[in-house]
Amino acid sequence: RVTLADLADEAGVSLSTISKVLNGRADVAAATRARVEHVLAERGYRRRGGGRSESRAELIELVFHELDPIWSMEVIDGVESVAKEHGLSVVLTVSGTRHSPDPDWVEGVMRRRPVGVVLVFSDLAPEYREQLHARAIPFVIVDPAGDPSPDAPSVGSANWSGGLAATRHLIELGHRRIAAITGPADMMCSLARIDGYRSAMNSAGLPIDESWIRFGDFHVSGGRDRARELLDVPSSERPTAIFAGSDMQALGVLEAARERGIRVPEELSVVGYDDIPLAAWLTPKLTTVHQPLRRMGEEAARLAIRLADSPLEPAAPTPRMDLATSLVVRESTARPAA
Repeated sequence: RVTLADLADEAGVSLSTISKVLNGRADVAAATRARVEHVLAERGYRRRGGGRSESRAELIELVFHELDPIWSMEVIDGVESVAKEHGLSVVLTVSGTRHSPDPDWVEGVMRRRPVGVVLVFSDLAPEYREQLHARAIPFVIVDPAGDPSPDAPSVGSANWSGGLAATRHLIELGHRRIAAITGPADMMCSLARIDGYRSAMNSAGLPIDESWIRFGDFHVSGGRDRARELLDVPSSERPTAIFAGSDMQALGVLEAARERGIRVPEELSVVGYDDIPLAAWLTPKLTTVHQPLRRMGEEAARLAIRLADSPLEPAAPTPRMDLATSLVVRESTARPAA
């Protein structure tokens, strides 16, 4: 059994310094902190008495790199509903990039000591994971933007199946010139949705025009700008359908079509992705792929609480969950004009 005294001797520091590092105190030199963290990781130290001990704040910490007022609220609602069931509150933090939070967030969360952390990021750097593990603060990644490490618990959705279903729907309507606007090229979900698009096109024996595959940013502006590029060609050459890799980008596609007097769905069919509440209120109502955002938040919060109450044994498999997506057909898609 590893004691704090053992760790202090091995790191060549005092017990009070070990305690400061474990509690996320800022008054420790960077080199000393790094040496202590290395010893903690090497010895596999994990603070005993995690979960609902008296040293814990009765919080679930939810961390985004940015707050989208529509998409983010679905995840927030899911996390809050589960936290409420367990008598916990939710603290919301915005930090870092879509790949990982900032280093100062890690120091802060160690001071706050929540029951668990839900992160809407692609992954956590190994040193961050080690620090959280050493303090028995479980974390779960939601909708990984990249490819999470094998030891990172995660909750995502079936992005490939969603891209396949969206494109197959357009093919079944009779479309042959189908373009796609996905998210950033360095996000796993963007690539998976495009892979689904490619699979549907290949299965139908349809040629894939690489110039009709565009990478956006999951925002309205990204969809609008990429759609302008696709639509600013003679009508005989432009796509008759566009699969947008998010509903926000689909809004941009609709705007670009209106600017050019292109009627949806009579002259251009549009499919989105996410099924945010706004999709059912648009004119025309948006055909989209339902991504269970609220449930993803719920499942991530449940998993974080479960890991806090019953930490995984070293040999146990890391929990990873992909929730099903489904196509919701509304008014923005139709058979192509003759």
